[in-house]
This record gives sequence, C-alpha cells and structure tokens, in this order.
Amino acid sequence: MEEIIKSEGKCLFCNKTFTKTGINRHLATHLTDQATEGVTGKSFFVKVETNKRWGSTPYFLSLWIDGEAKMKDIDSFLREIWLECCGHLSAFSYPTKKRRGFGMNFFNPFGTAGNGKEYEGEISMNKKVKDILYKDLVLDYEYDFGTSTNLSLTVIEEYPVKTTKKIVLLSRNEPLEIICSVCGKAPATQICTSCSYKEATFCNKCAKKHAKKCEDFDDYASMPVVNSPRMGECGYEGGTIDVERDGVYKM
Repeated sequence: MEEIIKSEGKCLFCNKTFTKTGINRHLATHLTDQATEGVTGKSFFVKVETNKRWGSTPYFLSLWIDGEAKMKDIDSFLREIWLECCGHLSAFSYPTKKRRGFGMNFFNPFGTAGNGKEYEGEISMNKKVKDILYKDLVLDYEYDFGTSTNLSLTVIEEYPVKTTKKIVLLSRNEPLEIICSVCGKAPATQICTSCSYKEATFCNKCAKKHAKKCEDFDDYASMPVVNSPRMGECGYEGGTIDVERDGVYKM
C-alpha cells in the first residue's frame, strides 16, 4: 500500500496547526472576524491545490485576495511561491470550456488571440479579481504548456472588506515528510529525475553514493526537494515567497 504523506498547515492568525481538510474551516472563522473590522471593499478567500483531474497531491495554499488586485497579480504570486523556473506561459480558464490556443501572459499579457478577442474559456490577466471571482467558483490554472503544472483555484467565500495587501498568504502546507528512499532514516534533500521509476529521493549522504552509479545525476538529473507541486519538473528549484517553508522536512 502506498504511504500517505501527511499534509498540515499553520494558521496565519493564531499559528495553530490543522490538516489540509481542516485548515480552511478554521481560517474562515478568523476571516469572519476580520470582515467586521476591516475597511469596506471586496475580498475573496481562495484555496489553491493541484487540479484533481491530473492527480491529487498534499500541496495547498490558502489565500485572501483583494478584489482590486488583477488576475496577473495572482499569476505572479503563484509563480513566485510555487512555479517559476524558465519564464513559461500560463493561463487561467473556466474548467467547463476548453482553450483553443495558448492564452498568453508572457508574450501576450492581455490573454488575447492577437485579434482583440479572448480565447474561449480563457480569462484575461488584466481583469480585476472582483470582476471574475465569486463564491463557489472553481478556476483552472496552467503553468508551462509543455511540462505543465495544473492547479485548481476554489473561491470559498467573499467578504465586504479590503485585505491588508493584494494577496495575503493565510496558510500553506508545511514541508512534507519526504524521507530518503535508500536509507529510510533521514529527510530527502535531492531527487534524481533520471531514476524516478525506482530509487528517487536521497539524503545528502546517499546522494553522494548515488552520483557514483548514476552518470546523469551530477550532469543534469539532480534536483532539490522543495515544497511545491512543481518539484522535479523542468528547471524548478524553489520559490522566492515564504522561503522558510519552501525547503526540506525537519525531523
């Protein structure tokens, strides 16, 4: 039986730890309190996780997003905390519609087809969040149309107040308990993308031994263990937001 990796996150407001399934219920109680005290406006409580159509993972983000922010602000945040490696294209879209082309935000920040019309199902990066999001909405997000990372954004609730900044990170899964697949004793610090079909995760000591028998490891296949669903993909080596929780599990 495949081992289930525990997924937990800490609450920004009280620093208590909850499971992936419980953290957002807890955060909602704090946000309800915030809604009675904040500056009038509009904001949204959003959970981000890997798109289940592509396989569920333990990774998650809980975000509080101001309505005046733009979709490109969410795109930038996701890139900086989870995704950015080589400046790939990305897109938000409605899951009930299929994109007919590449909805750009790297070469084409307006998410248009060049003739001024948006692709079917695609959402312009220049749209304001308050004009797109609403309670219970689910959006697809794709980063890199080659080696893709596919995410799902679900709007849990909306509030009649502004946030303290465009995007507030309310919670994130703590570094996962990924252990060396060779010794089984120490946290894994590296993976081998060339040997992912067998021994794949290594502590520092076992990584040195693996390098002696795997010619690809030192050349190109060694990649760091990071707290992101893009771990091991393309050239991704970690984010620039919340870096203290972007690393290796501590026993």
